[in-house]
Amino acid sequence: MQFRTEINVSPASQQLSRTQGIFTIGSCFAEVMGKRLQEAKANVLVNPFGTIFNPLSIHKLLRAVLEQDETNLAEGLVQQNGIWYHYDFHSSFSHPDFEVLLQMLREKLQEAHAFIKQSQAVMLTWGTAYVYERQDNGVLVANCHKVPQKAFTKRLLSLEEITEDTRQTLQLLKTHCPYIQVILTVSPVRHLKDTLPLNSVSKSLLRVAAHLAQEQHPYLTYFPAYELLLDDLRDYRFYADDLLHPTQMAESYIWEKFIQAYADDAFTQFLSRWAEVQRELGHKSFHPDSPAHQKFLQKLLQKLHKLAQEADVQAEIDTVQRQLRMQ
Repeated sequence: MQFRTEINVSPASQQLSRTQGIFTIGSCFAEVMGKRLQEAKANVLVNPFGTIFNPLSIHKLLRAVLEQDETNLAEGLVQQNGIWYHYDFHSSFSHPDFEVLLQMLREKLQEAHAFIKQSQAVMLTWGTAYVYERQDNGVLVANCHKVPQKAFTKRLLSLEEITEDTRQTLQLLKTHCPYIQVILTVSPVRHLKDTLPLNSVSKSLLRVAAHLAQEQHPYLTYFPAYELLLDDLRDYRFYADDLLHPTQMAESYIWEKFIQAYADDAFTQFLSRWAEVQRELGHKSFHPDSPAHQKFLQKLLQKLHKLAQEADVQAEIDTVQRQLRMQ
């Protein structure tokens, strides 16, 4: 008797190398997957502008990265409680000095531009189809930065808006990075502030827009993170205490599905060896001074030095060497 419906993700035609660049941008799920890639010692730039939820704001930042157009960057700055923020960036980008923040944003855009130009793939994660527009000029914002609600109008994007903005952004991306692969996901995290019924409306729009993008752009693939949590892992035990975000177990399951579909053979083989080393790094001895544990650390150090030919494991080497020096 079958008790669950497993989603089998087809292998991607273009598989990912661990050593070539992967650029993630979008909602908090882009951050989760990006950090998993970091932990796997992949060459990845994770959500360089912080968490961005709606597709139009994500695309706007991606276009700014590609075109390196900073002429209107200052127009999005806003001061709140003595601190400067930018409407297109996460609140983590803030400073009491207007010019300092502006320079921080320029440097972050330049860093992202340099990275994406040498990347093999971009992972876009859309979170919501609801957007906020400024009352004073009608410009859409990525983050309200706790500016009073009356300064904005909240509305639902239309399917046509999302589809056309996606088309223009992907066209620009292909112009600047002709061989880059695009991986599109819809975040499985529910937006309770929209209410659950309206969250379903929002996610439905994003899912249809993603489907259309997949049909229209052959270099784009859709990874079903949304379906994996809501349909495959159809149980509240896979949700965190807020009942909105996936648990670590659920994240691991989705990550494994992603690796099976996208990682090339060298990446998969490295992950197997790296997992063994990670388990040993996490080992806590009751007798750290014992000859047996010292021998264990020496062998672990040898494994790390061997892995150092393939990945940056200097931090892990330093940790083991400190344990050895303490004896």
